[in-house]
Amino acid sequence: ASRKRQRYVEKDGKCNVQHGNVRETYRYLTDIFTTLVDLKWRFSLLIFILAYALTWLFFGLIWWVIAYSRGDLEHLGDHSWTPCVNNLNGFVSAFLFSIETETTIGYGHRVITDTCPEGIVLLLLQAILGSMVNAFMVGCMFVKISQPNKRAETLVFSSHAVVSLRDDRLCLMFRVGDLRDSHIVEASIRAKLIQSKQTQEGEFIPLDQTDLSVGFETGDDRLFLVSPLIISHEIDERSPFWDVSRGQLERDDFEIVVIL
Repeated sequence: ASRKRQRYVEKDGKCNVQHGNVRETYRYLTDIFTTLVDLKWRFSLLIFILAYALTWLFFGLIWWVIAYSRGDLEHLGDHSWTPCVNNLNGFVSAFLFSIETETTIGYGHRVITDTCPEGIVLLLLQAILGSMVNAFMVGCMFVKISQPNKRAETLVFSSHAVVSLRDDRLCLMFRVGDLRDSHIVEASIRAKLIQSKQTQEGEFIPLDQTDLSVGFETGDDRLFLVSPLIISHEIDERSPFWDVSRGQLERDDFEIVVIL
């Protein structure tokens, strides 16, 4: 019976590694774009909505403060008074005007006048900041959507790897295939042996990574993945499995991670 092992990398490519005790968390903020792209979808959508909503609320509040400080709200219906923004009669209308300004909707009911220099400056600032928010958030969403995370769903690996003779040479073999008609061109494949080891000096190295040759020297690691292919690792003197017996192979705790 096969033993249940805690995997280093799951079958779907998810790595079971979590970073703990990270003290320099500010490094995530210095690359805020990649941090937002790496977030889960629910958090990305929440930040996307908040970025626009808070911007609209912030500028709506400033438009309301300008109207309040100028006395526009006290002269509603006075046709002899020239307000900063026509038809702005409260915070709700200021919020709607903020949305119209930043999204360039321009319904035409509320419009800024030329007798309000502070409003003109605020209009320029909101137009510039709105363009920056659009570029940043839309770019973030585009990169997140275009990530080929689901492309691996149609890449199929064999359920088991086998050790057998092939051309009179002992080889570790597995098969990989692509289900899509849009083929992956210039695909390359690598294999890593993940296993804890102890050096000759007595140092213990957890999760040590060792390359398994799958044709790097001959160029066979570059795949033309039109039909299913058998990937082979020859167990020779350079292989980490050269001194491993069949019984030891069944007892040892190791993992082979294949990267396509």
